[in-house]
Amino acid sequence: MFDLAITYLTAPLVLPMDINIDPNSDGLPGIAQLRTIVGAVMTVGLILSVLALIISAIVWGFGANSSNPHLAGRGKIGVLVSCGAAVICGASVTLINFFWNVGQQV
Repeated sequence: MFDLAITYLTAPLVLPMDINIDPNSDGLPGIAQLRTIVGAVMTVGLILSVLALIISAIVWGFGANSSNPHLAGRGKIGVLVSCGAAVICGASVTLINFFWNVGQQV
Protein backbone atom coordinates (compact mmCIF):
# COMPACT_ATOMS: atom_id res chain seq x y z
CA MET A 1 0.00 0.00 0.00
CA PHE A 2 2.85 2.32 0.94
CA ASP A 3 4.66 1.53 -2.35
CA LEU A 4 1.55 2.45 -4.35
CA ALA A 5 1.36 5.84 -2.63
CA ILE A 6 5.05 6.50 -3.33
CA THR A 7 4.56 5.58 -6.99
CA TYR A 8 1.70 8.05 -7.43
CA LEU A 9 3.46 10.83 -5.57
CA THR A 10 6.72 10.54 -7.48
CA ALA A 11 5.14 10.00 -10.92
CA PRO A 12 5.49 12.99 -13.25
CA LEU A 13 2.38 15.11 -13.46
CA VAL A 14 0.58 15.05 -16.79
CA LEU A 15 -0.44 18.60 -17.64
CA PRO A 16 -2.44 19.66 -20.66
CA MET A 17 -0.45 21.24 -23.45
CA ASP A 18 -0.52 25.00 -23.69
CA ILE A 19 -2.57 25.77 -26.78
CA ASN A 20 -2.42 29.36 -27.96
CA ILE A 21 -4.58 30.28 -30.96
CA ASP A 22 -5.05 33.89 -31.99
CA PRO A 23 -7.32 35.32 -34.68
CA ASN A 24 -5.64 35.30 -38.07
CA SER A 25 -6.49 38.27 -40.26
CA ASP A 26 -4.92 36.85 -43.40
CA GLY A 27 -5.81 33.15 -43.10
CA LEU A 28 -8.77 33.21 -45.45
CA PRO A 29 -9.38 35.18 -48.61
CA GLY A 30 -12.00 37.89 -48.34
CA ILE A 31 -11.35 39.01 -44.76
CA ALA A 32 -10.72 42.60 -45.89
CA GLN A 33 -13.97 42.61 -47.87
CA LEU A 34 -15.83 41.18 -44.87
CA ARG A 35 -14.50 44.01 -42.69
CA THR A 36 -15.68 46.50 -45.31
CA ILE A 37 -19.13 44.91 -45.34
CA VAL A 38 -19.38 44.97 -41.53
CA GLY A 39 -18.39 48.65 -41.50
CA ALA A 40 -21.03 49.42 -44.11
CA VAL A 41 -23.70 47.57 -42.10
CA MET A 42 -22.71 49.55 -39.00
CA THR A 43 -23.10 52.77 -41.00
CA VAL A 44 -26.54 51.70 -42.24
CA GLY A 45 -27.53 50.83 -38.66
CA LEU A 46 -26.52 54.28 -37.42
CA ILE A 47 -28.35 56.02 -40.28
CA LEU A 48 -31.51 54.00 -39.56
CA SER A 49 -31.19 54.86 -35.85
CA VAL A 50 -31.17 58.56 -36.73
CA LEU A 51 -34.20 58.09 -38.99
CA ALA A 52 -36.03 56.21 -36.23
CA LEU A 53 -35.18 58.97 -33.75
CA ILE A 54 -36.60 61.64 -36.06
CA ILE A 55 -39.80 59.69 -36.75
CA SER A 56 -40.26 58.84 -33.06
CA ALA A 57 -39.80 62.47 -32.05
CA ILE A 58 -42.44 63.52 -34.60
CA VAL A 59 -44.85 60.86 -33.29
CA TRP A 60 -44.16 61.96 -29.73
CA GLY A 61 -44.86 65.60 -30.66
CA PHE A 62 -48.10 64.75 -32.49
CA GLY A 63 -49.24 62.63 -29.57
CA ALA A 64 -48.48 65.32 -27.02
CA ASN A 65 -50.15 68.08 -29.04
CA SER A 66 -53.25 66.06 -29.89
CA SER A 67 -53.81 64.88 -26.29
CA ASN A 68 -53.24 61.27 -27.32
CA PRO A 69 -51.24 59.66 -24.51
CA HIS A 70 -50.95 56.32 -26.34
CA LEU A 71 -49.31 57.97 -29.35
CA ALA A 72 -47.04 60.08 -27.12
CA GLY A 73 -46.00 57.00 -25.17
CA ARG A 74 -45.16 55.13 -28.37
CA GLY A 75 -43.07 58.09 -29.50
CA LYS A 76 -41.16 58.15 -26.20
CA ILE A 77 -40.44 54.43 -26.43
CA GLY A 78 -39.31 54.88 -30.04
CA VAL A 79 -36.87 57.62 -29.00
CA LEU A 80 -35.38 55.40 -26.30
CA VAL A 81 -35.13 52.38 -28.60
CA SER A 82 -33.49 54.36 -31.39
CA CYS A 83 -30.96 55.86 -28.98
CA GLY A 84 -30.25 52.39 -27.57
CA ALA A 85 -29.75 51.00 -31.07
CA ALA A 86 -27.29 53.79 -31.86
CA VAL A 87 -25.35 53.09 -28.65
CA ILE A 88 -25.15 49.38 -29.46
CA CYS A 89 -24.07 50.05 -33.07
CA GLY A 90 -21.42 52.50 -31.94
CA ALA A 91 -20.11 50.39 -29.08
CA SER A 92 -20.28 46.99 -30.79
CA VAL A 93 -16.56 46.77 -31.61
CA THR A 94 -15.59 47.88 -28.10
CA LEU A 95 -18.00 45.39 -26.51
CA ILE A 96 -16.71 42.50 -28.60
CA ASN A 97 -13.08 43.42 -27.81
CA PHE A 98 -13.90 43.65 -24.10
CA PHE A 99 -15.54 40.21 -24.00
CA TRP A 100 -12.76 38.75 -26.17
CA ASN A 101 -10.20 39.95 -23.60
CA VAL A 102 -12.31 38.57 -20.73
CA GLY A 103 -12.49 35.22 -22.51
CA GLN A 104 -8.73 35.17 -22.99
CA GLN A 105 -8.22 35.47 -19.22
CA VAL A 106 -10.36 32.44 -18.37
